[in-house]
Amino acid sequence: MVKEFTPKEIVEQLDKYIIGQDNAKKAVAVALRNRIRRQKLSEDMREEVTPKNILMIGPTGVGKTEIARRLAKLVKAPFIKVEASKFTEVGYVGRDVESIVKDLMQSGVNMVRDDHMAMVRAKAESLVEDRILDLLVPPVRQQKKTMLTEEEIEQQKQEGERFKETREKFRQQLRRGEMEEKFVEISVRPKQPPMFEIMSGQSMEDIGMGLQDMMDNLSGAKMKKKKMAVREARAMILEEETAKLVDMDKVTKEALDLVQGNGIVFIDELDKIAGSGKVSGADVSREGVQRDILPIVEGTTVMTKYGTVKTDHVLFIAAGAFHVSKPSDLIPELQGRFPIRVELNSLTQNDFERILKEPQNSLIKQYTALLETDDVAIGFDSGAISALAALAFEVNETTENIGARRLHTILEKVLEDVLFEAPYGKKEKRVVTKEWVDAKLKDMVKDRDLSKYIL
Repeated sequence: MVKEFTPKEIVEQLDKYIIGQDNAKKAVAVALRNRIRRQKLSEDMREEVTPKNILMIGPTGVGKTEIARRLAKLVKAPFIKVEASKFTEVGYVGRDVESIVKDLMQSGVNMVRDDHMAMVRAKAESLVEDRILDLLVPPVRQQKKTMLTEEEIEQQKQEGERFKETREKFRQQLRRGEMEEKFVEISVRPKQPPMFEIMSGQSMEDIGMGLQDMMDNLSGAKMKKKKMAVREARAMILEEETAKLVDMDKVTKEALDLVQGNGIVFIDELDKIAGSGKVSGADVSREGVQRDILPIVEGTTVMTKYGTVKTDHVLFIAAGAFHVSKPSDLIPELQGRFPIRVELNSLTQNDFERILKEPQNSLIKQYTALLETDDVAIGFDSGAISALAALAFEVNETTENIGARRLHTILEKVLEDVLFEAPYGKKEKRVVTKEWVDAKLKDMVKDRDLSKYIL
């Protein structure tokens, strides 16, 4: 059961990973809460209430994608991220916009299947033990008693008792982990791609390769024998047994309801398919992509290998920098489908400092954890954090503004020697100071030409 978060609680959860951008967080929190409110309406009214899609406007690296991704993770909703610039108008070579819905449905099926597999895992593990024992101690073939003499029946009974004793000894050894490296021979079925997937390839080459693989599998033996250690066989058998216990019809139905009611699609680079004001051949093509995307956002039915999916209640969050074009350059119909507009701010020096220190997945925490695996205790004093933030802000201002992603480049440069030289063979402690940062980067930042290439 997914918790019903209030808008304030949603923002609090997003604050743990994303610094600033309060307006955008508030907009997605309200959109998410409206979904919960919609579920409580009468059936007639529920069908009438459609999601209020959101358009995020702001430079790269300020948290647009992260907000959408964290939101989906928070409420355990099927989620996909797509780039609008990868799609082409119908009739041209490129991705078809209907693949958005197909990918979303696949995401939903994977999510529900994983949940179902987790529920039956304990039962599957008990079945795995018996299957491995069958490989280690193959069952004795019993003859019908009507065909045997009394002496042969007694002999068969003794063999059965010995088999049970041997099997029980092996079971205990297996549970103690003493049989992990022993080799067994198991039958493996070659994986065959479904015909639907083969025929929905993105090019003739994809279709040709898919058909070739299928023909190779059909022409060969249905089952292949393979030798492997017990520890490897266990993982493979566990996957097989778990899959057998999962009802895929039930999974598909649940996933369909989940996608249609709670799916979230993040369309990035929407500004790349907006017209620039002057009509040219490229602009005509961009407008064609917009018109193809429109029905999906507006609400349509798409055929997938799991059945038909209605997109009427899928939440669409679009984003773009809109440096060259403007949201008003989109076709009016598409503009109308994104009624909520939020502008994300460029990151300040103070934001960079907070990004380095506060989020649960901050870069400093990531590098600290990575180096701990090599017995290196790395620390950053307040002067170093301020210097890193100042340099990231300065480089973004003087070259291309790539937002928080600049910190990845700068930190990697500052720590490159420590990362290269570790492990040292003994426990080491290092403290990154302002002087350390200045020594590594100050001259590089001042040299504009060099900073363009290195930072």
